[in-house]
Amino acid sequence: MAAPGEAAGVGAPSQPEVAAGSAAVVLPERLQRREAERQQGVERQRQKKEAQVVKEEQSEFFLAAFAREREAVEGLLAAGALEEAAGRLQALQKLLTGSVRFLAPYEVRQGQEAVARLQGDLAARRQQLQPKKKFAFRALKKEAAPGSAPRLAEPAPPAPAAPGPGLAEGEPGGEPLCGFSGAQDAELELGPAELRQRDVLLSELRGCRVRLRGNPNTLRVRDCRGCTVLCGPVSTSVLVDGCSDCLLTLACQQLRTHRTRGCRFYVQVTSRAVIEGCSEVSFAPYYWSYPGIEKDFESSGLDRDSNNWNLVDDFDWLATDKPSPNWSLIPEQERITCWD
Repeated sequence: MAAPGEAAGVGAPSQPEVAAGSAAVVLPERLQRREAERQQGVERQRQKKEAQVVKEEQSEFFLAAFAREREAVEGLLAAGALEEAAGRLQALQKLLTGSVRFLAPYEVRQGQEAVARLQGDLAARRQQLQPKKKFAFRALKKEAAPGSAPRLAEPAPPAPAAPGPGLAEGEPGGEPLCGFSGAQDAELELGPAELRQRDVLLSELRGCRVRLRGNPNTLRVRDCRGCTVLCGPVSTSVLVDGCSDCLLTLACQQLRTHRTRGCRFYVQVTSRAVIEGCSEVSFAPYYWSYPGIEKDFESSGLDRDSNNWNLVDDFDWLATDKPSPNWSLIPEQERITCWD
């Protein structure tokens, strides 16, 4: 009678043995899954470290290259080689805008401030080397009667205001800049011949509509209220300072906005836009067009395929886990697409 029991014991494993066998199969699968997850975590950490190393190396390379180019531009400005300095300065701006993706915010800001300072130095040197005042003085000497020369010297400065009333001026005692100042509820316009590689200033305008069809070198919009500004491609930078309730359409390498509120920007910008001391400003892509704009883009050196219109650095907002409340994107259904 024992033989059948023994045969059954040999041929069919007991229930505990079956359970143990199942556990032996399942347990290695869990271990394998955990090991795979661990390996993935290790790989992610390795890639992160490698990316950080590459980023640091890129940053060091940029800082060294930027310093060399900055010194070269400074040397050219000191030597009076302004056209070559302008070309190197534009290349310096492109180096900065092409590197923002791996630079720290403070490095971007320092680079932008350095470029802005050099642009100011270039404009100042151009005014220094342009003998406009001497020409005006000689004209006055020829035209003035002997007894009235001192009287005629006073009204002479408004004469260069060829673009129309409200021509903006630079620093006190400096040469007139291209642009408009102090106008109210006016239609103002400048064309390609007047704008080409000029430094343009719009200041203290109220309720005006300004069309700048051409390729300026720089643009400053200062203390304007309730204005619409439509501008063609700017070779270097645009500064908007102390404005409110304006609509601005701008294409440029660099956009800086200070002390501005309630303004809407339609931009084509190569680097990240910067705002400081601003509130209720919003952004959308650049849509404006006019006959000849493609030629102006070519002369400006701007890349039409590179537009960071939706990337904005707010220097007053340090939190990284929450978006800045000072700026927003204009909803697509609210964007203006037809300007004329």
